[in-house]
Amino acid sequence: MSSSSPRSSSTLDPQVRAFLRRVTLACAWGHGLDGFDLGVLSVTLPLITTGLGMSPVETGLVAASSLIGIFVGAPLAGRIADRFGRRIVFLADLVAFVVLGLLQAVVADGWQLFVVRLLLGIAIGAEYTVAAAVVAEFTPARGRGRRISGLLVSWFVGYLAAVVVSYAMTDLAGLSWRWVLATSALPAVITLLVRLGMPESPRWLLNHGRPDEARTIVGERLGGDAYFRDEAYDAEPSRPGGYRVLFAPGNRRRIVFICLFWAANVTPYFAIFTFAPTVLKSLDLPNEAAGTIVLNAMAAAGALVGMLSIERLGRRRQLIPPFWITAVVLAIVGLWAGAPAAVVVTCFVVFSFFNALQSNLTAVYPIEILPTEVRSTGVGFAAACSRVGAAIGTFLLPIGIDTIGTGACLLIGAAISVGGGVLSQRMAPETTGRSLVETSSVPLEPVGR
Repeated sequence: MSSSSPRSSSTLDPQVRAFLRRVTLACAWGHGLDGFDLGVLSVTLPLITTGLGMSPVETGLVAASSLIGIFVGAPLAGRIADRFGRRIVFLADLVAFVVLGLLQAVVADGWQLFVVRLLLGIAIGAEYTVAAAVVAEFTPARGRGRRISGLLVSWFVGYLAAVVVSYAMTDLAGLSWRWVLATSALPAVITLLVRLGMPESPRWLLNHGRPDEARTIVGERLGGDAYFRDEAYDAEPSRPGGYRVLFAPGNRRRIVFICLFWAANVTPYFAIFTFAPTVLKSLDLPNEAAGTIVLNAMAAAGALVGMLSIERLGRRRQLIPPFWITAVVLAIVGLWAGAPAAVVVTCFVVFSFFNALQSNLTAVYPIEILPTEVRSTGVGFAAACSRVGAAIGTFLLPIGIDTIGTGACLLIGAAISVGGGVLSQRMAPETTGRSLVETSSVPLEPVGR
């Protein structure tokens, strides 16, 4: 541990706290926008399939298009953010959101929608690589995990809001799915306005040999030399990054851990939630719309509980047990053919809550255990790898429901959760309360039993 004692935000000057709130809000809105964009598709996809006359393969491709885009956009944007700065990516992806969000309303066929949403996925991937890094590189160590977790809370709240808005616009107002998809442009404009005028990350500047600029930003926005010293900015090394550094022996084990546990978390989630109405209908539940809203509300609640508890529980205890819990509940539904609706709903509610609670670590761990010179590159690469499994699962789920059945698909999801639990038990480090310089060098071995 560092000899200095990182200060909590409650001890900071009011102007500093206001700036940190703006940084967190600017990043949280971006993650909420990501969730919103993916959420509207989960509700409107059946309407889009009918409206555009898409085949099951085309439907699967449209469903997976954003995830495929993330696979392309995340590593590309991550390398750009590490090479040229966080700020350029921080603003460019929002401009893309506005333009592409509106283009969804004028597509003529499934392939056009696939291309537009593929590009949207690239913008989402860019957001994943830079937002959490910006929050982490500005904020104090004490409470850093809670602030980064807030991004995931915003993601789930955005997803939930999208589901509610989509049902309201289609079922109650009778509006076209085109209007629903275009609504994502509005929060994108708001987020872009909040981000205008944001400075470059001081840690990135230090890493690129620009200490005077970094000290100026810390002095003007974060309180000066005391904050610079307490948060170990002076220990930030200046060294090159790139994929060669990311896969060097010192970082290789870290990136493997991040990729695998992230994939184990998101693969069952995206497969189930993208087709939540279809999955619930296939299980003969009476009201799939209400069920979808409830599941997403529980996911938002789980993310919120995770945010509030992460500093008290620590990273490992918030990551490992939820893998085993989600494996059990998915196995129950998968094995119990004809289970009562109450049992099915309860299991899905438990899955939603604990999967979301755990998902905060997909934002926290990559930022904390990778060094500054490859932080965004590594997050982008890990996000891409995690979406390989998510995209495959999302593409194959409607086919799987028609062939091997919903139960078998859920058992596959349970097996993925078991794999994530075993991996995390063996590799997840404890990084709570440490500076970013310390967390990026902590061994990836269990620190407690």
